[in-house]
Amino acid sequence: MAVRDEQRERVLDALETHLLATGLSQASLRQLAAAAGVSDRMLLYYFADKAEVMAEVMARLADGMARRLSVAIPEGADLAPWTLAARAGRFVLEQEFLPYMRLWLEVVAAAARNEAPFADISRQVTQGFLGWIAQRLDQPPGPARDGLAAMILALVDGLILVEVGAGREHADAAIASLTAIAKAK
Repeated sequence: MAVRDEQRERVLDALETHLLATGLSQASLRQLAAAAGVSDRMLLYYFADKAEVMAEVMARLADGMARRLSVAIPEGADLAPWTLAARAGRFVLEQEFLPYMRLWLEVVAAAARNEAPFADISRQVTQGFLGWIAQRLDQPPGPARDGLAAMILALVDGLILVEVGAGREHADAAIASLTAIAKAK
């Protein structure tokens, strides 16, 4: 790997850590450069612009999320929808995973405001997670499975809304309800 590529990877590692710790509130170009330990000009040497920086960092974070989730719920698990929703929901509420989900909540909010580059990032990450979920469902490919994957993603992402807005006890109660539904099915 070339020196430039190694330095770029180091910058991306630092920015992942920074965004997980601070969210989007500390994501100006200057703040990102400082967090990576480089000047603004060096950051723009490694990346074309802030949009590319954010897209690259978010893609890495999404890949990391998917890898962690894949350990807990491997591809081809063939789970019933409620079971998959309950297991994924429990996982995303674990303490080490919450920073990822809180950042994701901010990215979606920025996308809802049509802030560049978050609309594109949100679409790409959402499509990736819809595919990830679909691969773990006990349903044949097709519109019904795609709809179930979207429902599960909405439930899991909604748990973070509940955790942030109403508190952990309400999110835990939602998981308990999902688990009870899964056991009843």
